[in-house]
Amino acid sequence: MNVEKQEILTRLRSQISAAQGFKPAPISAGKGFGLDEIEACFPNGVFPTGTIHEFLAEQPEDAAASEGFIAGLLAKLMENGSSCLWISRNRKLFPPSLEAFGVDSQQIIFLDLYYTKDILWVMEEALKCEGLACAIAEIPDIDFAQSRRLQLATEKSHVTGILLRKEPKRSRSATACTARWQIKPQPTEILNGIPGVGNPRWEVNLLKVKNGEGGKFYIEWAEDKFAQFENPNTKAQQPIQIVERGLIA
Repeated sequence: MNVEKQEILTRLRSQISAAQGFKPAPISAGKGFGLDEIEACFPNGVFPTGTIHEFLAEQPEDAAASEGFIAGLLAKLMENGSSCLWISRNRKLFPPSLEAFGVDSQQIIFLDLYYTKDILWVMEEALKCEGLACAIAEIPDIDFAQSRRLQLATEKSHVTGILLRKEPKRSRSATACTARWQIKPQPTEILNGIPGVGNPRWEVNLLKVKNGEGGKFYIEWAEDKFAQFENPNTKAQQPIQIVERGLIA
């Protein structure tokens, strides 16, 4: 492909993104979210704020991993002191645990509702409030029309919206969200051969990106920021040593 055609394609992608409401807000002048290769999957190589992100969590452990990864995103979204609204039906999150990701839990308003229609209504109203940095809703399923209403709301306010879909029944249904994520937990690194609790690690699957490309990545939270680590499946298998134990008289 020659340079002229490449420039035309780049310009067309930018025009399509603008028509679909993709207007990434500047984040700390070039620092981004520290997601490296993941951010390169998005248009213009910028993590899209002011839009809707969808996280699929089919298992309880995936939900816990998703909450940790989202907390890392909140550390960047809320760094200017803005607040966040977290809406759920049966919240399992322990607010003080967010401090491990640099998030002040006192800046988050937790709201527990039972009916799905109430959660969606509050989410839409929250996305209209320009004073919020982010609005998060825990909900199993959402149809295209409902997600479109949320997307239209965030396009006007530029408030970032996150849908955490725990145990969805229709996980692959079409939505108007800009990105669809699936986060899975990974074992932490063993230091000096001694098992223990290390930095949180995740397998990050970017399943869908509007006007972008998806992929699989391995990310950990280390020293108050995201960092990539080597795919554990590509490491050479370590030989297993068998030690015979005798009886000591």
